[in-house]
Amino acid sequence: MTEDAIKASLLSELVGRLHPYVPGEQPQGERLIKLNTNESPYGPSEAVIDAIRDAADDRLRLYPDPSATGLRQSIADYYDVPIDHVFVGNGSDEVLAFAFAAFFQQPKPLLYPSVSYSFYPVYCNLYDINAETIDLHDDMSLSLDDYDRPNGGIIFPNPNAPTSRAVPISDIEALLKKNTESVVLVDEAYVDFGADSAIPLIKQYPNLVVTQTFSKSRSLAGMRVGLAVAHPALITALESVRDSFNSYPVDTLAQAAATAAMKDTTWFDQSIARVINTRENTATSLVKAGFEVQPSKANFLLVSHPQIPGKTLLDHLRSDGIIVRHWDKPGLSPYIRVSIGTDEDMQLFLQSLQTLVAA
Repeated sequence: MTEDAIKASLLSELVGRLHPYVPGEQPQGERLIKLNTNESPYGPSEAVIDAIRDAADDRLRLYPDPSATGLRQSIADYYDVPIDHVFVGNGSDEVLAFAFAAFFQQPKPLLYPSVSYSFYPVYCNLYDINAETIDLHDDMSLSLDDYDRPNGGIIFPNPNAPTSRAVPISDIEALLKKNTESVVLVDEAYVDFGADSAIPLIKQYPNLVVTQTFSKSRSLAGMRVGLAVAHPALITALESVRDSFNSYPVDTLAQAAATAAMKDTTWFDQSIARVINTRENTATSLVKAGFEVQPSKANFLLVSHPQIPGKTLLDHLRSDGIIVRHWDKPGLSPYIRVSIGTDEDMQLFLQSLQTLVAA
């Protein structure tokens, strides 16, 4: 049977209209400086490694705790919320996928930024969700005043990705005061690097959902753990969607690792401080070299040059063994997104760009 025949007779119609998310490159075998997927430049804490070792025994023959009770309790303790306000999943992408199914299949359109996390349109396509994108301002900032219109839900990252800019909590609360009839989801994948979390607002606004990930600030991208905090009624909806797919999404080792990561606040604070210090030093050096840098509250920088196209920056860095992210799409093509690596990584990155500018 030919490939066309297989597509015509064996595949669902859905498959033909999907446009999947394209993840950042994960090099296999090449020795590259990897500044393209916003992973932490530092490994997890020793407490996390010890927790994984302790959990790696004959208990792995058993299914994990489907409720992830210990992990959820550690999150609840950290954020001072009841445990029934906490949901966990296999990475924040999965949590977002469940949220799109649970909250956003509405008659009115979902609203999200026109330049934002590129998984949002993928989920809209997957679930056949009607959506409207809201343009950023000329300075790449996101104004929540622009979202004061009829909607079936609102989602935005804070800080926004890939622009790195954050909106203040006061703006989020102002939106929640006006938008009371649909879910507002704040995607806080990068919040720990300088922005303020909206989680404290959960107690006042029952239509607020906040999602986070363990992949960035807690160095567990390889473990795939994400969370949501919301009113218990919304958490129950997420659980219903999850259990319709997989009742055991967070495995035993991941639960152990993430629980230890939540509890090791000393390592967390030190790691965050190192990334922020490197980010600010890198941004200062880039500006001195003639680059334009968006003000960042994330663990990455959005960078452009007045005379050098973004694709040229991408290709030149790759020729020097450094990979960053570039999108050839409206609003983003002049830019590269650069994850914050170690001080040594960023020094080599700066040297490469300085060579290009000098040439």
